[in-house]
Amino acid sequence: MALARFRCWLRRFLRLTREVPRRNGVTALQYRLLLQIDAFPGREWSTVPELAERLQIKHHSVEALISRCETAGLVSYSATRGDERRVEVRLTPSGKRCLECAGRLHRDELVEASRFFVPGFGQDA
Repeated sequence: MALARFRCWLRRFLRLTREVPRRNGVTALQYRLLLQIDAFPGREWSTVPELAERLQIKHHSVEALISRCETAGLVSYSATRGDERRVEVRLTPSGKRCLECAGRLHRDELVEASRFFVPGFGQDA
């Protein structure tokens, strides 16, 4: 019973993660990139290899995605001070606004998800 409810919620959540970015004018993958940059621990930027790892896509695919996001005004990138080979990818104000709008729509779903991760969940299974 509990597993069925969880799987139903998970399917709804995954559908929402595809639809919400579209409502904000970005693709689901662009949204995931913005989210990973914003959520990177300890700093406000990330590198291409770090993003490739977190998104589980190839390095050259991340570079293409960053380029599309830069064209859309969502991110900026520049060489790291002291190491011209390393690039810092940052959210622009427009990218932050896009992320905040989508985040508000996701928040309600995350509140609902919390009921699956509380003590006693699954005891009726």
